[in-house]
Amino acid sequence: MGIIAKQSFYNSISIGLAFLIGAINTVYLYPTHMGSALQGLVVALLALSNLVQPFISFGVQHAVIKFYSSCNTKEERDKLLSLSFFLPLLIFLFLLILSFLFYQQIIDFIASENEEIGKYAYLILAIAFSTALFEVFYNWLRIHLYSVFGNFLKEFYPRALIFTLLLIYAFKIIDFDGFITALIVGYYLRLSLVVIYCLVKYTPKFSFSLPHQYRSILRYSLLIFMSGSAASLILDIDKSMISNILTVENVAYYSVAIFIAAVIEFPGRAMFQIISPLVAKAINENDDATLLNLLKKSANNLLLISGLLFLLINLNLNDFYAWVNLGDYTLALEVVLIVSLGKLFTMSMGCLNHIITNSKYYVYVFWFSLISALLAVALNLFLIKYYGIIGAAYATLMVMILINILKILLVQKRFRMNPFSKKTFLTLIVVFFLYWIISMISFDYEPFLSLLLRSTLIIIAFSFLSYLLKLTEDVQKFINKVVPTVNKS
Repeated sequence: MGIIAKQSFYNSISIGLAFLIGAINTVYLYPTHMGSALQGLVVALLALSNLVQPFISFGVQHAVIKFYSSCNTKEERDKLLSLSFFLPLLIFLFLLILSFLFYQQIIDFIASENEEIGKYAYLILAIAFSTALFEVFYNWLRIHLYSVFGNFLKEFYPRALIFTLLLIYAFKIIDFDGFITALIVGYYLRLSLVVIYCLVKYTPKFSFSLPHQYRSILRYSLLIFMSGSAASLILDIDKSMISNILTVENVAYYSVAIFIAAVIEFPGRAMFQIISPLVAKAINENDDATLLNLLKKSANNLLLISGLLFLLINLNLNDFYAWVNLGDYTLALEVVLIVSLGKLFTMSMGCLNHIITNSKYYVYVFWFSLISALLAVALNLFLIKYYGIIGAAYATLMVMILINILKILLVQKRFRMNPFSKKTFLTLIVVFFLYWIISMISFDYEPFLSLLLRSTLIIIAFSFLSYLLKLTEDVQKFINKVVPTVNKS
């Protein structure tokens, strides 16, 4: 098993478990023991911290991946790593001073519609700094192809932390203030773990000297920082605007739906942890053949797996909501289908985003992100006002479709390659054909039994058609290995 397949497999396990625990948190523990109002408050606070985080990291975590393989000496590589550590630290200290000097003005601004957000505003900067430094050290591991433990801390740990704290809260061992404090402590424990593991695997000689390419590195970091700020805005502006225009309860309903739709992305999140440094290496070495192979294979495999997840999620949605008895959360039922369509499109592009980010055309990332952010704000402002949380979902879908099309056109023009092939369209036909057929089949049983029977039917039908049409080589090889084994036994 190659390093991409091996580490992607382990990363998939971590992310799969993370989504499972996240699902328990989002659809059961939060609503049952904390309620939609407090759940919406926590989600809104974490969303705001995600908006602040790019300002602290300043894009240097991405610069590490892009420039590390082009550094010719250990001294240069260590200078790059040192810069990626000290720069976020200095920015955080600057923001900390500003927050003390303008504390009341900041609180009045972020808590204009919800006083509770102002009460716990300290969480925003605290977790933003922890996350920013974590991303830096995690990318140190990725460039050395040690992605598994870092991915475990990135994906599984935060959900497991919240799961544990929600159980403690449910047993009334801590109150909500204690929950917030423990959440912050847990994030800094995660940071400590990744720093220790990272320094064990590779300890650089820290230096205040700038690397030889520092101008290019800082220019790249600046653009990625601006792009990251816009990207974070796109990810969390809908939740922030819902809390301002509607209520924090609606943030909770919307967040559950978005979480369910995001499951479609988990195969990509597993693969990209290891594939991004390889894309950067291929670009730095002008290896177009390897780059095209990475793009096509990642696109075919991700679309196939994500297509199956799309069917399992959307065809079982009503039974799932009924089974877990989500009540008012069903108001966001339509959000799942709308957003998951955009997620499916994104997965069909494979590692195309990483090709743009790690190439000399990375400046386009900023313009794409800026357009996305402006469009997201405008669309959310209009659509949430008139259509509520369903409007926010349509705003997200429209932004994803437009920006993804622009990215595809850029890579086609500059690299003369795209992620699509005949198998792409065959896979989409299979996905939407099965969605149409199975959606007309009714299972008149208890929700859980109906969910189980329908899922079995989906998996069997999808696997059969995928094998019959030879949609991906990797799945084909796997089944060919398994079938002879079964026949012999």
